[in-house]
Amino acid sequence: MATRLDLEEQEQLDRLRGFWSAYGNLVTWVLVVALGAFAAWNGWNWYQRDQGAKAGSMFDELERAVRAGEADSAARIFADMQGRHPRTAFTQQAGLLAAKVESDRGRDDAARQALAWVAESAGDATYAQVARLRLSGLLFDAKQFEPALAELAKVDAPAFVALAEDRRGDILAAQGKPADATTAYRKAWQAMDPKVEYRALIEAKLTALGAAPTAGPAAAASGAAT
Repeated sequence: MATRLDLEEQEQLDRLRGFWSAYGNLVTWVLVVALGAFAAWNGWNWYQRDQGAKAGSMFDELERAVRAGEADSAARIFADMQGRHPRTAFTQQAGLLAAKVESDRGRDDAARQALAWVAESAGDATYAQVARLRLSGLLFDAKQFEPALAELAKVDAPAFVALAEDRRGDILAAQGKPADATTAYRKAWQAMDPKVEYRALIEAKLTALGAAPTAGPAAAASGAAT
């Protein structure tokens, strides 16, 4: 009995040696790749958390500088965040805040640069859309109408369409294109939630162009019955 068991064990060992001889390198490389990918995934998550924490701390410093009226310090902190933590949400927020500070100081070139960076670099589409809206406003103020319209053409999120069309109308009106401005304002008025007070301002712009929005079918029917 012992001899038969010894032979069976020897056969199993021989089969294992044969398998390892044929596939040992492949199995080793698969394990190396799998373990490497797992380590990389853990490392990347740790890196993201670490970057986010550091960027958050720097954003707090930037906010303190803004509250203290230290615009130059705020600009330096934002530049540092761009270099160290460019992909974090905190840095995108910092760019929007830094742009406002620069604009308030009358340094519109610096404000436009900050907004352009956020528009192109933001990993979150919301930050990019907000940056483009604000950038279009600064370009409009500088009478750079075509670049402003180009920025608005990239704003397509439903939450921002009404604001983008309203600003497009302002630019087209300033260019002496009342028909095109009317079309843009009408789109803005239709896209804007009726509960939002700003819609009344868009309506006033349409009225000034001789294109006051008409009442809806239900309202018109009610008025006729009265």
